[in-house]
Amino acid sequence: MQKQITCFFYDIFESFGIEPITAKYINMLTLLILALIITYVIDRIIRAILRAISFRIAKQTKSPFDDLLLANKVPRNVAHIIPLIVALKLLPIIFIDFSYIESPLRKILQVLFIVLTLWIVRSVLHTLEDYFKTLPRLKDKPIDSYIQVFMIFAWITGILAAIAVFSSVSIWKFITGFGAASAIILLIFKDTILGFVASIQVSINDMVRIGDWITFEKHGADGDVIEINLATVKVQNFDNTITTIPTYAMISDSFNNWRGMTNSDGRRIKRHLMIRQDSIKFLSEQDIERLKGVQLISSYLEQMSSKIDKYNVQHNADKAILLNGRNLTNIGVFRKYIQTYLENHSAINKDMLLMARQLQPTTQGVPLEIYAFSKDKRWENYEYVMSDLFDHFLASVPFFDLEIFELPNSSTFKA
Repeated sequence: MQKQITCFFYDIFESFGIEPITAKYINMLTLLILALIITYVIDRIIRAILRAISFRIAKQTKSPFDDLLLANKVPRNVAHIIPLIVALKLLPIIFIDFSYIESPLRKILQVLFIVLTLWIVRSVLHTLEDYFKTLPRLKDKPIDSYIQVFMIFAWITGILAAIAVFSSVSIWKFITGFGAASAIILLIFKDTILGFVASIQVSINDMVRIGDWITFEKHGADGDVIEINLATVKVQNFDNTITTIPTYAMISDSFNNWRGMTNSDGRRIKRHLMIRQDSIKFLSEQDIERLKGVQLISSYLEQMSSKIDKYNVQHNADKAILLNGRNLTNIGVFRKYIQTYLENHSAINKDMLLMARQLQPTTQGVPLEIYAFSKDKRWENYEYVMSDLFDHFLASVPFFDLEIFELPNSSTFKA
């Protein structure tokens, strides 16, 4: 068949009186142009057929998968396979008298076939990636990492196959010899391998998900995770800058993940007031009577005064000196006031831990810590609630004859 086609054009050119050698070249060029036209026409026809079939199927099905196949041009890439096979079959006919040209061109077409296969695999993997991201249970998983791993293996296999085609060496022999250079490969792809292992551990241990708020002081990250891939984790900070963190840093270094807070019923408020120690004192009867005017603690003071008086009478305490017997202190009453205020505040979650506690005294005073949980976990609202609370507590301190510690400044020395 090949001889018949070649001889048909060859005889036509010779009938015009063209020399045999020149006729061979003209014959080759003619067949080459015809082959290019045939492959182009076949490519257009198959592409149109596959596109029409794909659109019809996509309209009839509810699944977004076939729409994503079209978006990632999978049918279009598949359409190139048959024209490429036709081109390979036409090579012996075109270059029947030029075998030295046919051999390298065949290798080039075979490599193009490998590249086309990789392109199809890439399109399918991107389709799977987009499809998995539409599934609610997989939205926060590092799908990009797994797709990139498959793509790396595909590209390595394709490169090895292409080298094997050009070198005319069996791919299995080539891979065997390639194993000897594994140490160099491990060194070159160190970050990729570390990232691959880290992305698997991050996924299995559920350390980070897309959408999590994390703080990573070492890398200056404080924001939401927007992407997890093989090599990096991208964090969009609250100032809208993007911080890129190596994936393996997520298992080698320490960072904070705020997912637990986000999923809980409240956001923690943990801050203290530093009370000057020399402002702490026992409360006299006059002080107690004055503080009974504070509505939140009036009933508490009534009850405690009654209990303390009864105790002191039973134990014959000499109240000429306040130190004797039991007494109320201004810091203790203030601590009770803070506790009661928190319990009555509408923005505080009463079902979670709530307390006002005294910490160990320091050289700067006695820390009085507020420990509670805000119902609203949104950052700006949370900050508003916490500021509102401490505005009130700081303004309340003088009513209990207490003072907040501050380092000396110029006005202090002037006074």
